[in-house]
Amino acid sequence: QVQLVESGGGLVQAGGSLRLSCVGSGRTFSDYAVMWFRQIPGKEREVVAFITSTGSTTSYADSAKGRFTISRDNAKNTVYLQMNNLKPEDTAVYYCNADKIWGQGTQVTVSS
Repeated sequence: QVQLVESGGGLVQAGGSLRLSCVGSGRTFSDYAVMWFRQIPGKEREVVAFITSTGSTTSYADSAKGRFTISRDNAKNTVYLQMNNLKPEDTAVYYCNADKIWGQGTQVTVSS
């Protein structure tokens, strides 16, 4: 079974950038598509970005298009979410998901 650990969150000013990482354990991590989600307290978790197991296909929520980039390095069992031009409304806990497994999340806070 895959286990996921997110990192890279933090506090950044509006317009800044962060790169989140999702490290998966287990030899089969590279077999799975991975999604990044985010959740604001009191709201439902929403998908941000998706990447196939090989990285050949990606897709994004409208709120992320043009600013976020999802990528993966299967040799490192890692999926990344590069977030540029961050806005205060991007403030949330960010989670990765693979094979219906969730990581613990990483907090992203964007100050205005």
